[in-house]
Amino acid sequence: MENHLSTMLGSKLINKENEAVDPSTLAADGKVVGLYFSAHWCPPCKGFTPKLAEFYNNLKKSDKADKLEIVFVSSDRDSASFEEYFAEMPWLAVPYDDRQRKDKLSKKFKIRGIPTFIILDSVTGKTITEDGRSCITEDPEGKEFPWHPKPFNEVIGTKFVNNKKEEVSLESLKGKFLCIYFSAHWCPPCKAFTPVLVEIYNKLKGENKQVEVIFNSSDRSEESFDQYFSTMPWLAVPYGDPRIKQLSKLFQVSGIPSLVVINEHGEVITKEGRTAVAIDPDGKEFPWYPKPVNNLTGHAAGVLNDESCLILFTEGEEADMTAATEIIQPVAEEICNKYKDTGEDPPLLFFIGGDDEIVDSIRDFCALDDKVPLLTILDIPEQFLYIYDGEDITPETVKQFVDDYLAGSLKGTPLRG
Repeated sequence: MENHLSTMLGSKLINKENEAVDPSTLAADGKVVGLYFSAHWCPPCKGFTPKLAEFYNNLKKSDKADKLEIVFVSSDRDSASFEEYFAEMPWLAVPYDDRQRKDKLSKKFKIRGIPTFIILDSVTGKTITEDGRSCITEDPEGKEFPWHPKPFNEVIGTKFVNNKKEEVSLESLKGKFLCIYFSAHWCPPCKAFTPVLVEIYNKLKGENKQVEVIFNSSDRSEESFDQYFSTMPWLAVPYGDPRIKQLSKLFQVSGIPSLVVINEHGEVITKEGRTAVAIDPDGKEFPWYPKPVNNLTGHAAGVLNDESCLILFTEGEEADMTAATEIIQPVAEEICNKYKDTGEDPPLLFFIGGDDEIVDSIRDFCALDDKVPLLTILDIPEQFLYIYDGEDITPETVKQFVDDYLAGSLKGTPLRG
């Protein structure tokens, strides 16, 4: 079996004695590896590192001694700071001079702040939890280590309430798509989005679509919850119920409003329900299964900042957009299918850039002229732009362009500051 963790971590790690450690030796059934993104200059990191070290050392003295290894991924600004900080740690590290590896790991796991502690299966490389920091804080004795997330069907529970405070059972929702709505009365974007969601909910219900929304509140008082929930025609997890935090943690909700769509089997269809509603306010494409190729609109702006994106710029006419989609669709489907069952996000998203303000903004940002068709890969996380310079843009040339990018053999242009 290919060792995905070894591929992810590169050819060498180091221990405190600066001895090389082969990442492939970390793989063992039942063992997990924690990636610790941290830095000497970061006060919250300096506060969390001793707690993590205490947990690690205690685990090493227990019957779970061989069940965990930690790898420090440093955001230090110089090697001297790295060495001073790493000297406090009893685990392994990515060598400081392997900054490319550090950048790839930060990009892969979308690290936006430190300290971050991510726990992976050592054999498959699959993520067990991205919130290991909270796991250590809430369970310092490791009673639930390694904190495998509970399945949705277990977390969701069996009882809900409607806005008349009448109890509704999960059994009555059998066979329906569930939209878990994370929102709060105090949140202005939530109060703007809720009427939009009410409108599409009523429309879908009127079309006899099998759908229910469940409000998962972040309100700060029961009075605010009651007031806000009275404007909603759907169900809710009762105020103060422990499932509220459990669902937020399960779906790693970092901001509200957020809408997660679940199928009848308890599987996630999309965590981007809010964007889907904005793009499709009539619900024609409900339940919004992800597409391999999407039109580039303002709703994608956040995605562009976080992901590597292939963009085929073309004229905005419908025929041009359709033809462009057909060109990149085969490779987009191939990549999506490859990553579909891995639990990992694909390394590249695919867009058609037609006639939209965001398209003009991207061209300006990247200093691109008005040439069409124009095939590019925009990698904002790593601050590079890649432009296809061939004559013909065909499914075959798109595939080669993508393969070269994923192999790291394309020469990119640094994005201007």
